[in-house]
Amino acid sequence: MTSSERPNQEDVERLVTALFQVNAGLERGKQRNAQASALYLLQVIAAMPAASPTELAAAVSLHQSSITRQVSSLEEAGYVSVAVNPRDRRSCRITLSEAGRAELARLYQIGMSRFATFVADWDAEEVRTFTRLLMKFEASKAEVARREQEAQGGQASPTPPASPASPQRRRRRWQETP
Repeated sequence: MTSSERPNQEDVERLVTALFQVNAGLERGKQRNAQASALYLLQVIAAMPAASPTELAAAVSLHQSSITRQVSSLEEAGYVSVAVNPRDRRSCRITLSEAGRAELARLYQIGMSRFATFVADWDAEEVRTFTRLLMKFEASKAEVARREQEAQGGQASPTPPASPASPQRRRRRWQETP
């Protein structure tokens, strides 16, 4: 690749604008449709069997209180089971139930049908090219993040200190003894 083939400032600005528009549209869709949020969390839980709320929160980049509310909703619907962590009774492990697997499959199909409508007028090669470029972009982002972390001496970005726990913490359902 020669320097004249590299993207210029206007190219990058258009890319960023397009990505922001797509991301905003996807976020609006998730906010308007609880099923979209449920699908994402069910997918993460399926990929991380017996994860803790802290692990799930990190995986989906949400505050742990948001995850706790969402997991409670999924548990009430029968889509996940929440059990005390045998190694640390203060925490729990979340797993997908059979009903959760069925709901995941149902929501996945709805999502795939929706995205199929977005590209219904595209040629198959356009979809493949777009997919390849998105994957290339994601790999480039990951490589930049790796180099930046390496330049910082392998240290991850500092995280803010956790807020002190209140002395009167309420017990969660899964912590109660029967």
